[in-house]
Amino acid sequence: MRTHYPRTPHLPWSPGATPDDVRITGPAAFAGREIVVTEKLDGENTTLYADGLHARSLDSGHHPSRTWAKALQGRVGGAIPAGWRICGENVYARHSLAYDALDGYFYGFSVWDDRGRCLPWDRTAAFLRGLGIPVPPVLWRGVYDERALRGLRIDTRRQEGYVVRTADGFGTADFGTRVAKWVRPRHVRTGRHWMHSAVVPNGRSPGAALWDVRSGAAVGAAELAAAAGLGAEPPYPLGDPAAAEGLGLLGEERLTAALGLLLHARPRGGLAGRLAPAVGMRTARRTADLVGLFPRLYRPFPDGERRGGLIRMAYAADPRVLHTVAAALAPTEEAREQTAWSALYAEDAGLFETPAPWESWRFDGLPPGAGDRCRAEAREAYADGRISGAWDAEAATWRRRDGRFPELVQLVGPSGSGKSTYARTVRADRRISLDALREEAGSRTDQRSNGAILRRGLDRLDRALAEGGTVVWDATSLDRRQRAPVHAVATRRSALITHAVVLVDGTELVRRNGVREHPVPPAVLERQLRRFTPPYPGEAHRTRYIGATGTVEDTDGYGPGGADADQ
Repeated sequence: MRTHYPRTPHLPWSPGATPDDVRITGPAAFAGREIVVTEKLDGENTTLYADGLHARSLDSGHHPSRTWAKALQGRVGGAIPAGWRICGENVYARHSLAYDALDGYFYGFSVWDDRGRCLPWDRTAAFLRGLGIPVPPVLWRGVYDERALRGLRIDTRRQEGYVVRTADGFGTADFGTRVAKWVRPRHVRTGRHWMHSAVVPNGRSPGAALWDVRSGAAVGAAELAAAAGLGAEPPYPLGDPAAAEGLGLLGEERLTAALGLLLHARPRGGLAGRLAPAVGMRTARRTADLVGLFPRLYRPFPDGERRGGLIRMAYAADPRVLHTVAAALAPTEEAREQTAWSALYAEDAGLFETPAPWESWRFDGLPPGAGDRCRAEAREAYADGRISGAWDAEAATWRRRDGRFPELVQLVGPSGSGKSTYARTVRADRRISLDALREEAGSRTDQRSNGAILRRGLDRLDRALAEGGTVVWDATSLDRRQRAPVHAVATRRSALITHAVVLVDGTELVRRNGVREHPVPPAVLERQLRRFTPPYPGEAHRTRYIGATGTVEDTDGYGPGGADADQ
C-alpha cells in the first residue's frame, strides 16, 4: 500500500508561506512537549518501502535524479518491515540551493510503522542509521520554546529552513499538530523547474563513503581509507573491504566489518583513537576490538571451553562480523577450518542471532552501579555455563543488588591522553596517583623505584577500598599485566571495577606532550604507544571510553540508572 506524504503546515512566523500553504493551527499544539528541530533540505520528498519507492506523487515516473534513490532502496528494501515506510528527502539533484558536503543523497526524516504511526525521533534516527541512512542535521532540541525557535540563525543562502516535530511518536491524524516548518522567503529562486533542467548532482562530504558502506554499497579501499581520515599511511597495507558485501548486514555492523578488513594489519592500540573523529567512538573501538580478536579464531581451542570464549568475544565484536572477517583473512587452510568450526559453535550458542541472549536481562531499579555489576557478573556466569537465562541471572546476583560495595575507577591510557583531567570529573573519595607518589618520594620523573612506588600505591588502594566509597587509580595501566595487580586488590575487596579508557590519536598525544607541564621524553611516549593494549569489554564490570575532548563518548555494560548516575 502506497501512502501520500501529508502537506507540512508552516509555523506562523514562516516567511516562505504563500496564500496557498497551510499553517499550523497554533504553536500551542507543541506547548509542554519535547521537540526536535532539524534542517529542512532542498530536495524532492521521497518515500521508500520494502518493495519500491515514489516521490510525493504516488504515480511519479522515472527521472535521472531518482536513480540513486532507487539503488538505495534496492540495497536496504529487504530490511524495511512489510507495511513500513521511510520518508525523506532525495537531494541528488541541485534545486534552488547548491550543497557541497552531503553525507548521502537521501536523508530520512520520519519512519512510519504498519499501523500508520510515526516512530519517536530517537527510534527513527536509530532505525535509519541501522540501514545506513543519515538524518538531517539537528539544530535544536528541548521543550518547546517559541523564543528559542525564533532565535535560530538560518543562513538562507545555504539553508532552506527548518522543520519542527515532537520527539515522541504520533499517528497520521495528528500530523498537522505535531509537525511544522519554517521556510526562507522566496525559497524557490530558479526561473525554470529543476525537473525540466539538466541534472546537476550536489556535492558530497569526505565522509559520504562511510554512509555508502553502511547502506550496502561497494566502496574501494582507498576511498574508504580517505573517508575514515586515514589517507595512505605506511607501513601498514590496506586490506580489501569487499568481503563485507557478503555479510548481509547494514549500518554500523557492516561499516565495522569493512573497516576491520581494511585495517586488519594495523596495531590495535592506536586504532580507536585514530578512527573516532570520523566514525564515532563506538564504531571506532569495536573496529579496533575486531582487529585484535579475529586472529584468535585461527588457534586450536579446547572444545569444552570454546562456547565461553566465543561469548566473551561477543561482548566486543559482533560474532557474524568476527567470523566473516576471520574467514576472509585466513592465511592457511588450517586457519579456515578453525574459523568454520568456531562458526558452528557460535551458531549453536545462538550468537548469530540478535539481540544476544544477555542483552535482554533487566536489572532496573537498583542503586547506581549495582545494575551494572549484576549484569556483568550474570553475563560471566552465562559464559561459564553456570546459568542459562534471565531468571537464573537474577538469582545468581542477589548478593550484589543492594549496591553496598566499594568501587575502583581505573584510568587507562598513555601519558598526556587526559586521564587526570577526566579523573577530576569523577566524584571520588580517594585518588591514588603514581606520579604523585613519585613526587612524594622526591622526583616525579624518577622511574628507578617503580616497584616500590607501585607497592605503596597498592597498599593505599587496599586501605581505601576497605573503608568503602569510590577510589580512582591514576596511572597509565597500559596493558593487562599492569592492570592485573590493581584488579587483584579490587577483587579481594569485592569492589565494582570500572575501566575509564582514554582513546586519543597518537599524533594528538605527541602534540599534547610537547606542551605539558611535565612532559615525558618522546622515546618514552613512543614506547607507551607501542605497548598500549586497551582492555576488552568484560575485563571490568563496566567500561567508559573517553575521547579527545575528555568526555565519555561510549560505554559498555551500562544499564538504566548505572554508570554515569554516580558522577
